[in-house]
Amino acid sequence: MRTRTLAGAIAGALVLVACSPSVDIADVPELPVATSPEIEAVLAASEEPVVLNVWASWCIPCRSEGPLLSRAAREFEDQVRFVGVNVRDTQDGARRFIAEFFPDTPIEHWFDGAGNVPVDLGGSRAVPLTFFYAPGGELVELHTGVLDERTLALQIDELLARGP
Repeated sequence: MRTRTLAGAIAGALVLVACSPSVDIADVPELPVATSPEIEAVLAASEEPVVLNVWASWCIPCRSEGPLLSRAAREFEDQVRFVGVNVRDTQDGARRFIAEFFPDTPIEHWFDGAGNVPVDLGGSRAVPLTFFYAPGGELVELHTGVLDERTLALQIDELLARGP
């Protein structure tokens, strides 16, 4: 058992290294630090529905949903507000992830080093985690785990069907 655990840890570390190419972060500013009251204020003030995704640069499943969220943010830019909250990470790790997966994408990103915001919003410390809010900040749905295209499309359709 001990050999398998060590082998698994080594394989996991190799995957992280392989999935973390050197990316130029010079054009990615530091993320504003998020507090729960600030994020709650953003949600309450939003006139559009909000898709709030909680992610981390070290999260392998977050890497698989990054391109999906990027496409959706571009497609629904005028109808839905996309917010990303990076948790339990470093600013450089977050900036690298944004440069790799969200270049020129209309997603507002925040930094929550302690990872308290998702818990305070009613979620967990797990990543990825996606909250779907109606305009004004009413929570419509909470999705734990990796988003797939179908789930994201259905949830966005639900938000848009509610109207402003």
